[in-house]
Amino acid sequence: MRLGLVLTEAANGLRRNASMVVSVVLVTFISLTFVGTAVLMQMQIGQMKDYWYDRAQVAVYMCTDISGSSNENCVGGEANEEQLAAIQAELEGPTLSPFIKKFYFEDHDQAYENFQKQFKDNPVSAYVTPDQLNQTYWVNLKDVSQADVLVESLSALPGVEAVTDQRSYLDQIFAVLNAASFTAIAIAAIMLVAAALLIATTIRLSAYSRRRELGIMRLVGASNRFIQTPFVLEGIFAALIGSLLAGGAIWAIVHFFIQGWLKDRLQLTSFVTEGSALVVAPILLLVGIVLAAFSANFAITRYLKV
Repeated sequence: MRLGLVLTEAANGLRRNASMVVSVVLVTFISLTFVGTAVLMQMQIGQMKDYWYDRAQVAVYMCTDISGSSNENCVGGEANEEQLAAIQAELEGPTLSPFIKKFYFEDHDQAYENFQKQFKDNPVSAYVTPDQLNQTYWVNLKDVSQADVLVESLSALPGVEAVTDQRSYLDQIFAVLNAASFTAIAIAAIMLVAAALLIATTIRLSAYSRRRELGIMRLVGASNRFIQTPFVLEGIFAALIGSLLAGGAIWAIVHFFIQGWLKDRLQLTSFVTEGSALVVAPILLLVGIVLAAFSANFAITRYLKV
């Protein structure tokens, strides 16, 4: 097979079907951008889990005057000094201390100050008083997966309103993020199917427009492989451009949006970097080439059998 002749035929096909090639490039670009975004979201979720789960705390909320009689630990009203001392003794004792990295106590005034900072633009902040907020022991564990040990040990003690593992809140957030990621994956899958169909249609139209040439090539003994290769290369070339554009778009999203804008406004977490985009880009390139090669080869093979 003469490589120069094959490449010339492929270039002629691209020139004759420029509008269809542009369509393939655009559909491939959009579909692979969705794929890359979904991959980035999964990488971001994984990075956020590593970052936040290591910092997740167990909160031991002490009773207040408004805790109510429904909680049997709070029938005496606000937790007194003896009950606070008992909780601290448990945290420092031989049973729980091996699991604890560090802990600190937050009284009413500190809780109120933190509440005002967190909800400074919320009207509810004007109606909250310090005595309404729980005094709390905040506990950092050596292994966050062992939070149940603290929950079981402290929940039933007098003066304890509730013991909460912050990972339960994080799980809800990550569930929403995962749902968004899976939605992006579903859209990407639909777009990839559309790209494959468009590539196949483009190749069949290209072959039909050159049906006389193909007939002559068959008459002179050209092999099916020789006839098919230029068409497959047309599809690969169009998809390659779309893949490169998608890789560039993913890098731009990370560089300008995540690192350039979002990172400065949300400084309490860790974000994916341009290095992550450079990992995703080759994946998109490979997916685009394989998709185009398979679709184009299938289309031209079916056409030649007709």
